[in-house]
Amino acid sequence: MRITAEGLSWSVAGRRVVRDVDLDIEPGETVGLLGPNGSGKSSLLRCLAGLRAPDTGAIRYDGRPIRDWDARRIARHIAFVQQDTALDTDLRVTDVVGLGRTPFRDRWHPPDATDRAVTAAALHRVGLTEHARRSWKTLSGGERQRVHLARALAQQPYGLLLDEPTNHLDIRHRLELMQLLTDTPQTVLVALHDLSLAARYCDRLLLMHHGHLVAAGRPAAVLTAENLATVFEVDAELTFDLAHHPTVAYRGPLPRVAGALLR
Repeated sequence: MRITAEGLSWSVAGRRVVRDVDLDIEPGETVGLLGPNGSGKSSLLRCLAGLRAPDTGAIRYDGRPIRDWDARRIARHIAFVQQDTALDTDLRVTDVVGLGRTPFRDRWHPPDATDRAVTAAALHRVGLTEHARRSWKTLSGGERQRVHLARALAQQPYGLLLDEPTNHLDIRHRLELMQLLTDTPQTVLVALHDLSLAARYCDRLLLMHHGHLVAAGRPAAVLTAENLATVFEVDAELTFDLAHHPTVAYRGPLPRVAGALLR
């Protein structure tokens, strides 16, 4: 699925959080969304997922505007994984993942054989099959994050939007999750703080700063020393490890004088 946005802006309490964003994500791409805290990444993802109506601009899935779509229709196209999702009731893991099947059945109909098979397959993909009957409340933060990814996969969406999905994960599960996103046929837009992880696994990167998209392209074109200094206020550069994987090498934070960066 192709995801596009044109002139997208969104405000809250009179403050412009997302500013005139244009983006075009090709079918099957894995695109990383980068930027410091408060740069507008989460708000942009929520707009693209149809959870917030933009003040201006248009969002399209495969060229079709979603402004007038209802939540069920959007959920059949896009799955959104938030940073932290609390559940008020205690459910089994398989029941949480099964919530991803909600857009495909009537409200009062129980899961059928297809729903159960899709749920089991999603749990398998995130390595949690053996936890299917465990209580949600007994899971670690990392396990809960993987359950939410499985729930998104159970929606069988054409696109995945993920907001910091590597939070709470140890390094092995971070690598496994990013490899899963790279291998999946869905179009993927994932917000990340780990720049090296983004550089290694994403086809392209989008860099946000104060609500604007300030750079877009291949990792080497986006993670330049100048961009890292301007956006993240660090002295760093993109290098390559012994296996030729791109990684960001940090020298340290840049000093400030009267609120300005010194180079």
